[in-house]
Amino acid sequence: SARTKTVPILMLTARGDEADRVAGLDAGADDYIVKPFSPRELLARIHAVLRRRPVVEMPGAPSLGDSESMVFGDFKLDFGTRSLSKNGQDMPLTSGEFAMLKALARHPKLPMTREKLAQLARGRDFEPFDRSLDVQISRLRKLIEVDPASPKIIQTVWGVGYVFVPDGKP
Repeated sequence: SARTKTVPILMLTARGDEADRVAGLDAGADDYIVKPFSPRELLARIHAVLRRRPVVEMPGAPSLGDSESMVFGDFKLDFGTRSLSKNGQDMPLTSGEFAMLKALARHPKLPMTREKLAQLARGRDFEPFDRSLDVQISRLRKLIEVDPASPKIIQTVWGVGYVFVPDGKP
């Protein structure tokens, strides 16, 4: 299936007439904010637009598309059988760990926020005090990283979230 490769558009303008708002939305804007606006409202609208749009793929990043499996290092992630193997030997994964790894693997080299990962892996919003996402990442690192304390495949992007780097290179 073809993936959308457009960037969400949020119009920030002083033109607040109904005709202007309608024209902006008809022109392709995903949301329209009239000045003055508060930073909190802007942030809330950005998050809302991002929730409604598919993740934008990074140009040049390998896309899995409809592939049924992905190989990275000594590992094979099979989406059809929902399994992970290392050098042909099955690695046990919980359904939550598989969903998290799948969400990361489907967007290689694209930093993902905790909110986006929770939405993709769990189909629900991220709760700020819910540490289960970080626990799943920690468990996945113990399974696939040579040195889980210094991860190369599932890297932390400070202030953002996590990024899946199949080749282990930044």
